[in-house]
Amino acid sequence: MNVAKKIISRHLLAGKMEIGCEIGLKVDHTLTQDATGTMAYLQFEAMDVPKVKTKLSVSYVDHNTLQSGFESADDHKFLQTIAEKYGIIFSPAGNGICHQVHLERFGVPGMTLLGSDSHTSTGGGLGMLAFGAGGLDVACAMAGQPFYITMPKIVKINLKGKLRDWVSAKDIILELLRLQNVKGGRGKIYEFSGEGVRTLSVPERATIANMGTELGATTSIFPSDDVTKDFLERQDRKVSWTRIEPEESATYDEEIEIDLNMLEPLIAAPHMPDNIKKVRDLEDIKVNQVGIGSCTNSSFADMLLTSEILKGKKINKNVNFFISPGSRQVLEMLSHSDALFNIIGSGARILESSCGPCIGMGQAPESSAVSLRTFNRNFEGRSGTKNAQVYLCSPEVALAAALTGKITDPTRYFNKKPSANTSEKFFIDDKHFQLPPVDSSKVKVIKGPNIKSLNEFEPLSNSLHGKIVLKVGDNISTDHILPAGAKILPLRSNLLAISKYTFAVVDKSFASRAKSTQNGVIVAGENYGQGSSREHAALAPRYLGIKIVLAKSFARIHLANLINFAILPLTFDSFPDYNKIKLDDEIDFDDIRNVIEKDKSIYAKVNNTRIKVNYNLTQRQKNIIFAGGLLNWIKRQLTKHKSL
Repeated sequence: MNVAKKIISRHLLAGKMEIGCEIGLKVDHTLTQDATGTMAYLQFEAMDVPKVKTKLSVSYVDHNTLQSGFESADDHKFLQTIAEKYGIIFSPAGNGICHQVHLERFGVPGMTLLGSDSHTSTGGGLGMLAFGAGGLDVACAMAGQPFYITMPKIVKINLKGKLRDWVSAKDIILELLRLQNVKGGRGKIYEFSGEGVRTLSVPERATIANMGTELGATTSIFPSDDVTKDFLERQDRKVSWTRIEPEESATYDEEIEIDLNMLEPLIAAPHMPDNIKKVRDLEDIKVNQVGIGSCTNSSFADMLLTSEILKGKKINKNVNFFISPGSRQVLEMLSHSDALFNIIGSGARILESSCGPCIGMGQAPESSAVSLRTFNRNFEGRSGTKNAQVYLCSPEVALAAALTGKITDPTRYFNKKPSANTSEKFFIDDKHFQLPPVDSSKVKVIKGPNIKSLNEFEPLSNSLHGKIVLKVGDNISTDHILPAGAKILPLRSNLLAISKYTFAVVDKSFASRAKSTQNGVIVAGENYGQGSSREHAALAPRYLGIKIVLAKSFARIHLANLINFAILPLTFDSFPDYNKIKLDDEIDFDDIRNVIEKDKSIYAKVNNTRIKVNYNLTQRQKNIIFAGGLLNWIKRQLTKHKSL
């Protein structure tokens, strides 16, 4: 077997490992972050399970660390106390970004990891089978339930050769995005193999695995080999290592070959991660802002390279340059050497070890600015400035731009690439992680006034007369549906408050229209719901009365979130029918519940026109929608189990 199938087979609890079949997997680790974690833990609390049932669960505070009001601080206190109550490790603000920290201190090759963040796939760089999911799926996993996915294709990414100077792991994943696009990874696990894998460090592998999410992939994974062993030994975690490599006779469903020798510096131009260009073709575009960090490129190796390149140099006067180390460990190691001195001396701004600018929490560019970032997403407006032109690139390309003030090919600008020696043992200090007490009976969970109780949604009715309250095109992201940023992110624990911003960047009147309609239907193009795992992008529309989303196709995580909150996901049988529907059209679905129960075809009546639509639901997913959502369904299952 290949690496992915080895791990799946060891964790398979339900279903068969046949492409397209629903499978249920045992979850070893879970992680949450604060923007999605509060809702996940409210859902877990509602299940009335005394302790988490995973081998390890960690609650990270890394997204919503800008405390401009009481809301964020209250959320953090809630997360701290609920972690104590239910047996969860708590990582407070300042410890770092969940994916970077989990890779350093908790990740175990061969285990499964489920996180309420789409970039949980970063763990694949360590040989974990790591999935991003909605918070409710993570809550269910903590309650001991399987995690369900459709068995994906396993695609071998055969890496040949070795990267040249000034070409990096970021260029590998950008090349894959160029080849496959943001929809190309749907229903696939990318498994990296070949001679080139041995030349990549664990942080480099993690960068690649992280951005597999931008392809829409189920996840990405690397083997656990001697490189993995070396990384864990230097993290003083050799006991966690196990060798997991594909068998010589391993087969794959598809294969893509990338010759590392032939790669050159690449860049993703606005406003999509697959808008890939050669850096040399964009040279001389003036740059206003440069940022190095995020869960994609904030490792010690990235920061040490940054320091070596900046030694004795000054940032261009027209560039606002900032860095955000990925973890407290990275920042401590920088401060124990001259590396931090070099970075500060260059004129860089040093930010907290958090997600920050990647989700629009600070460092918004100036109007119409060109911003080069080593991040993983450049959706329009995500930076906090709607008309900013955000490019995604490697640290090498970012640094060349920071020094010259324009997009610059580093292979032309720099001489020999400096050595960034990261071979020494990492600095280990775990005292900042808060372990749950043995006896949590006296722990009081503290909920501030912004934390509101969960809503219970009614089951799908047999007939639905609705109205088209929104029609959008292809590649609508969860940032379009429910933005992040400093204004909105602190409201993640308050559904009433945050729902008012649903689709605000697309149509400011959407929330009020949908709320007054109650039986609203959204019509969309391909790849609806790409991007973040934020379940609020399904939860808020459901709160506003959305009952159905009719699209050409859906992104994996968002599709699961829609089902979890009893929004029926339907697809066009014929794409031209999309053009027959317009905003405010009346739409009727007769006998829809009975039709779905009997696996019959669904027809929608729009403007006296009959349109055939499709659904692809397992019996489990049907039961969830019929129950009014996953939380209702799980609570019933747990109640039945207790009564036996």
